[in-house]
Amino acid sequence: MDVTGLGHATAARAVKGVARAEAMGKASGYGLPCANCHLYYPASLDSCPTCNSKERVSPKVVPPVRKAQATAEPAPDNAVLEQEREAFLKEFKSQLFAAHAEVANAPVLCSLTEHHANESEPATICKPCYDRLQERVDVCEAALHIDLKEAAQIVYDAVWADPSDPAKTYSNAAAALLSELRKRSGVSSLLGPFQPLGN
Repeated sequence: MDVTGLGHATAARAVKGVARAEAMGKASGYGLPCANCHLYYPASLDSCPTCNSKERVSPKVVPPVRKAQATAEPAPDNAVLEQEREAFLKEFKSQLFAAHAEVANAPVLCSLTEHHANESEPATICKPCYDRLQERVDVCEAALHIDLKEAAQIVYDAVWADPSDPAKTYSNAAAALLSELRKRSGVSSLLGPFQPLGN
């Protein structure tokens, strides 16, 4: 064995440790690290092959943490603490009421700004009512999109339903067409200022 690069004593100890492990007939696992140089070396060796220290340390040595001595703050007086809480609550409530009043008094502007040329006006209808009215308008608009053939059939049926009086054929046709449009749009047939009285 060439030991020119190693110290003779270190090489001799390493050879002795390997020889001891071979003499035992089985390989030994690594033991705890050296306390001096922290090198892990086989458990079968009595001393560290690097620094010859015989002490080993636990691999999970946690350095002791110095506890900072906390200066004990004096406990605040309960009466002072209660006064501070009350003052905070009063200020918080006043800010909350001011914010609520600001929101309640703020004008609610129209959300359909594309229909406004100049300035938006304050909204005077709530969103659920607007949605309900929009649905009604959509139904009325759909009723006005009656098919030409259907409208012609309604007029034809009305004209030939009562051919006895030719002066009433136009009014019968108009009444039948309006009646169909009202039925489709869901408009009630209540009498109003623009509806003629029936016979």
